[in-house]
Amino acid sequence: MLVISGAPLNLWEEVILSACHIQNRIPYNKFLGSKFDMKDLGETEVILEIKITRTPNGLKLSQEYYVEKILRKFEHFDCKPVSTPYNPNSQLKKNREHSVAQIEYAQIIGSLMYLMNCIRPDIAYAVGKLSQYTQSSNQDHWTVVRRVLKYLRDTINYGLYYSGFPSVLEGFSDANWISDLDEMKSTSGYVFILSGSVVSWKSAKQTCVTRSTMVTEFIALEKASSEAK
Repeated sequence: MLVISGAPLNLWEEVILSACHIQNRIPYNKFLGSKFDMKDLGETEVILEIKITRTPNGLKLSQEYYVEKILRKFEHFDCKPVSTPYNPNSQLKKNREHSVAQIEYAQIIGSLMYLMNCIRPDIAYAVGKLSQYTQSSNQDHWTVVRRVLKYLRDTINYGLYYSGFPSVLEGFSDANWISDLDEMKSTSGYVFILSGSVVSWKSAKQTCVTRSTMVTEFIALEKASSEAK
């Protein structure tokens, strides 16, 4: 990691350089050092709440400290853990009455979305589903939110481990037909794997109503194909 300061605004910026070999970054360090007041802090250990653990055979990205912070903030660190983030029998609908603890609900969803986007594809469906109700949360939504927090307590040490092999990109797509009971829309999902772990993933509600599972699957496949490009 590099810390760079620049006049006349006296701004400070952290920059990460990545290279296959340490020697390859030397020219970049020299170039930046000739343009800015710069300090080399060595190998990055934590950046943007993501912990980087290096091993002889690979690299692991994890966020156990961030997960612990979420659980303690929302009083779920001492909860009873569960093994899955979402109950497939849950039937969530829009709340037509007054919202329940809407601000706190939105805060939790925001925290979970950052975690999901960084290194936790395993909560993508649950968080994507729950995020649809930030303006109208009720007790049913809160029950599912608490389940996600309990799941994170059980999987606090989960992360992504990249071994470098295989170096071939693999992609998978799937769809859940009519998963939205309010608008009768389906959910698309895809995941791409490279070097032994996930590099891209998404779970999102489709924008149109489909009449069959086949059409739903084709829409999901099109989204995955666009991401693969």
